Amino acid sequence: MPITNRLGQTAPAQVPGKAVFTREGRTYELLPIDEGAGEPLFFVISDATSGEETYAAARFLYAERPRDGKIVLDFNRAENPPCAFTPFATCPLPPPENRFPVRIAAGEKNYRGAH
Repeated sequence: MPITNRLGQTAPAQVPGKAVFTREGRTYELLPIDEGAGEPLFFVISDATSGEETYAAARFLYAERPRDGKIVLDFNRAENPPCAFTPFATCPLPPPENRFPVRIAAGEKNYRGAH
């Protein structure tokens, strides 16, 4: 799958499947990036808090690979990407599938320092 970064550059990423879950009766699907054997799955996400309470471009979420067909997505562990802290970092943007129309009020919030 092509992943675009903040500069508009696109590079291919390996997506091994999708994580499917239900929240308040609605089903959502997230596409993880496979960064290689032995590495956790990497999700680039945004939600209705992006640009308000959380970093505008995206947050990162890592999850252990599925066991018995199940994966744990702990949104409390959602973190700001390096580009939230410095203008000298280039970060991937979430693919359309990973942009939630709902608030995920968990995980790391906006960085209040200066670039």
